[in-house]
Amino acid sequence: MTPNPFLKKLGFSDTDRLVIVHTDDIGMCQASLTAFEHLWEFGTISSGAVMVPCPWFSSVVKMCRENPQIDMGVHATLNAEWTAYRWGPISTRDAKSGLLDAEGYFHQWQPAVYEQADPGAVAVEVQTQLERALTAGIDVTHMDSHMGTVLHPKFIQSYIQAALARGIPPMLPRLEAKGLENRLSEEEKAAYMPVLDYLAAQGVPLLDGMYGMPLSPEGDHLEIAKQLLSEAPVGISHFILHPSVDTPELRAIAPDWQARVANYNAFKSQELKDFLKNSGIHLVGYRALREAMKS
Repeated sequence: MTPNPFLKKLGFSDTDRLVIVHTDDIGMCQASLTAFEHLWEFGTISSGAVMVPCPWFSSVVKMCRENPQIDMGVHATLNAEWTAYRWGPISTRDAKSGLLDAEGYFHQWQPAVYEQADPGAVAVEVQTQLERALTAGIDVTHMDSHMGTVLHPKFIQSYIQAALARGIPPMLPRLEAKGLENRLSEEEKAAYMPVLDYLAAQGVPLLDGMYGMPLSPEGDHLEIAKQLLSEAPVGISHFILHPSVDTPELRAIAPDWQARVANYNAFKSQELKDFLKNSGIHLVGYRALREAMKS
């Protein structure tokens, strides 16, 4: 890949490795919020994204108001994937929108959204989530995607437009980014290429890596984290984890709770903190990208 132009905009060289250590699903439950607070204070994460439709959104708002230096984005949400703990759209209750399942929540999985959701309704929902976060007082640094749903070719334009209309970067990878290997069909590449080329030409940051920690409890998550981070490519990577502290609520909600707790424990370890300090990796957040994009 050609050097990422944002490396020099951020004051780095064309061969530096920048990593946004990014926590997803903040506000999905209380355990995610506590984990974010701990890891942010500890210094092993550099960004996160809030799920605006979820019950703990207001507590995320309070945390961000009290700590304005926190790098928090909006995790554009179109799915409610759990079985006994659900949430739904905040912009409509109209079944004709295609955003709701038979029980009145978001669809659990992506295919139902692709098949049923009206693109116009998706655009309104994504915009409403972003505006609610901004109005509530979060200094939104970026927008990204829960379960990747809004990045579907049917919806991606509304995602991009919502973010850029507010001067914030949407999380988007280059087609050659680490983590996308063999994940896109030729048809998908053909659909995305002109969009990404246009955005790059307009000075919107694109990522050279988009990958992260497993949501499986197997293995030593500390060693997995060190190995994966050591493989960060030259450029700017979005490295994803889903940390949560161990609570009865989390265990009741998420079948993968053990993996979420393992993610948290790995990034709460002094060994990983020391590894990051000595690895040659530079931790950055989306606020720096946002300001560089504006300039």
